[in-house]
Amino acid sequence: MRQGGARRAIPPPAAPPLTLLAVAVLALLSLAGRLRCDAAAAEADAPPDYGTALSKSLLYFEAQRSGRLPYGQRVRWRGHSGLTDGLQQGVDLVGGYYDAGDHVKFGLPMAFTITMLAWGAIEFGDDVRAAGEWGHALEAIKWGTDYFVKAHTEPFVYWAEVGDGDTDHYCWQRPEDMTTSRQAYRVDKDNPGSDLVAETAAALAAASLVFRGSSSDPRHRDYADLLLRHARQLFEFADTHRGNYDSSIKQAHSFYTSVSGYRDELLWAALWLHRATGEDAYLRYAVDQQAGGGAGWPMTEFSWENKYAGLQVLAAKGMDEGGLGRDFGGFNISILELDLVFGLVQQRIPPLIVILISLSIPIFEARDHLGDDSQLLLDGDPQGAQHRAVLEQYRAKAEHYLCACLGRNNGSNVHRSPGGMLYVREWNNLQYASSAAFLLTVYSSYLARAGASLRCPDAPAAVPPSELLALARSQADYILGRNPLRMSYMGFDDWFGRGQPNPNVLVGAIVGGPNRRDEFRDARKNYVQTEACTYNTAPMVAVFARLHRLSTMAAAENSSSNSEGCGLGPGTALSAKCR
Repeated sequence: MRQGGARRAIPPPAAPPLTLLAVAVLALLSLAGRLRCDAAAAEADAPPDYGTALSKSLLYFEAQRSGRLPYGQRVRWRGHSGLTDGLQQGVDLVGGYYDAGDHVKFGLPMAFTITMLAWGAIEFGDDVRAAGEWGHALEAIKWGTDYFVKAHTEPFVYWAEVGDGDTDHYCWQRPEDMTTSRQAYRVDKDNPGSDLVAETAAALAAASLVFRGSSSDPRHRDYADLLLRHARQLFEFADTHRGNYDSSIKQAHSFYTSVSGYRDELLWAALWLHRATGEDAYLRYAVDQQAGGGAGWPMTEFSWENKYAGLQVLAAKGMDEGGLGRDFGGFNISILELDLVFGLVQQRIPPLIVILISLSIPIFEARDHLGDDSQLLLDGDPQGAQHRAVLEQYRAKAEHYLCACLGRNNGSNVHRSPGGMLYVREWNNLQYASSAAFLLTVYSSYLARAGASLRCPDAPAAVPPSELLALARSQADYILGRNPLRMSYMGFDDWFGRGQPNPNVLVGAIVGGPNRRDEFRDARKNYVQTEACTYNTAPMVAVFARLHRLSTMAAAENSSSNSEGCGLGPGTALSAKCR
């Protein structure tokens, strides 16, 4: 892959009048302290504890570990398992994650799980750190990437699966006691698996960014280099020797079928490698190869199997190089995200005063769309205009998905249950709700930091970032118990075949969840709804981290502005528009 042309320097945007901003914020706080609170506001429902949800979600991944468990393992009822994985084939395949309630190590969903954990750490690492969970997040990612490096034994060989789903599902037992087949399966030049291999390349490239930026420890930089080296080789393998992995490994076909093919994973991996390396060749690949569906296919789902909506959002991120968040009070947060936090204050201030203050601060004025101020990384390329057009198509398709989630996409929308859950299909639907919540949270942050908004066909006006975050929050709240059944779908799993209580609780697990009518049958044999999977929980780690930090800031602001003893207490809603 040839190196792209030099980039053209882009002048930074003019700095806003920070003094005016500070004065305005102080004015808001001062006014809030002098105004009486509405008595009804004090009785608002307390939101779920996002901090506890974040901690539990990371604890879940420790329960899903395969291999020799570390000394610091916090889930004490789990023990070592799968210690002979790969022995029959003469390779070391000890480690990795079990995907769900069985003991098979399926490579495709495991790689997607790590990609989502890494993406969340990249976008919302400060929020994870603020919650004191950064170390656990790194451990969760590294447990997967260590295994991927092991499984990549030769440049064009990758071990894709350990265990057989059919025999495994016949025997329900603890992983520490399993007696079923541990046969390992691989893809290579003659038996390709571009979807699985490219997804693994994406996971390693994304994880390399996490470790490269996680600390000044040279060991982390060396580890990032190792991950990136494997990511490059795996991408070349996936692109050069093309084919669906489940055509080469028949044992995977009944469990994780690659319906969308491998083109989405190739584009996804190229975009992640571009972000990890800064090399134009990978971005050019995503532009030149998009004809297979990347910029052309409108999507209404995002999952371990279909990456198009995710890669479209990732490509849209590459269109904007400005509008980063401003540092305020020790928090790197954008002005429009501050609006979410200070929304509670603004409710208690006469609207005219808020309008006057806002008009005095140019940075409060949001651009209608990213288009006018977008910058393309290939501006120095002779075909820059063509590339810009393709990346605009990527962004248009990303916004198609987001508008579909919002129910404002001219009839082509994601269905919602009566209780508000985004619904895609019957089997394990919460995986789609959680991945949608993640993309909504990410794109809300992109828009807020750029001072932009979203245009949807059925929206009478531009959709602000707060509306995307509100929908993401509603999905998180639904999972955590704000649903018609008042049942949390996080924190438990099955003990199959008995009517007795579970001997161990799988803390942090998110189950498949209810049907389109919010109905849920809590029976162990109902695995369509009750089985938990790693890729259900992985996207929610970042969502919980973001919501926890914003709600914590809102609670602190309410406390500091409560000079007359009538402020909302800790744990309150972010604002009326985000309830």
